[in-house]
Amino acid sequence: MTRLLACLRADIVCGVGLLTRMPVGWLARDGLPYDMTRCVWTWPVVGALCGVAGAMVFMVLMRLGISPLPCAAAGVAAQVLLTGGLHEDGLADMADGFGGGATRARKLEIMRDSRIGSYGMMALALALMARVGAIGGISPALALVVLPVAGALARTAMVVMLARLPPARADGIASGMARVPAAALAACLLLAAALSWWMLGAWRAAGAMVVTAMVAGAVIRLARRQIGGQTGDMLGAGACLAECALLMAVPAFS
Repeated sequence: MTRLLACLRADIVCGVGLLTRMPVGWLARDGLPYDMTRCVWTWPVVGALCGVAGAMVFMVLMRLGISPLPCAAAGVAAQVLLTGGLHEDGLADMADGFGGGATRARKLEIMRDSRIGSYGMMALALALMARVGAIGGISPALALVVLPVAGALARTAMVVMLARLPPARADGIASGMARVPAAALAACLLLAAALSWWMLGAWRAAGAMVVTAMVAGAVIRLARRQIGGQTGDMLGAGACLAECALLMAVPAFS
């Protein structure tokens, strides 16, 4: 039991510390059995909590009588602040690399550059507009349901990509996560499915999971063709695109 609790605490530290800017030092202890791949089961939970934060900001501002689009922008800003723009940065880097590089090596070199180019700026602007527009078009009550599910499933898409793609380069965080434990992958998928079913109901949850699978599959295929595998930027881009698609699609399901 002591070993199990230590593993759980280590996974929470890794998952929250990797995907957000939340301080987790108070949970960290020397000697904890840290494992970056084992912690993937926490990713949908972290994504759901980020979605709750964004939905709460949106709901509170709406009740103050502020127009929907500024409220939605504030909700998205709250999520970006929590994550440090991690996924948005990945989307911008992927767009710059794939749009500006002619060879696999050049694409990876551009993706590693911290500067943002025109392709990255356009991709980032379109993704943020899509999220703000989608949230601004739904009610606060629906946002409190849709945003957590979108956050959870978007992070689940990252785990699926991690499990299906080899590392595209020999260094970087993602290169050290080449093998996702089967138990951690199963726990991630079950948690995401259970949360979706609980918050959306069976039919909406099924539709949301189909959308997630389609986006993850498309990004996996694109990554294989362009750079031969995954990087941290690819994972972040996949999460960002999945979240955009889910925010637009889920409210439309009857």
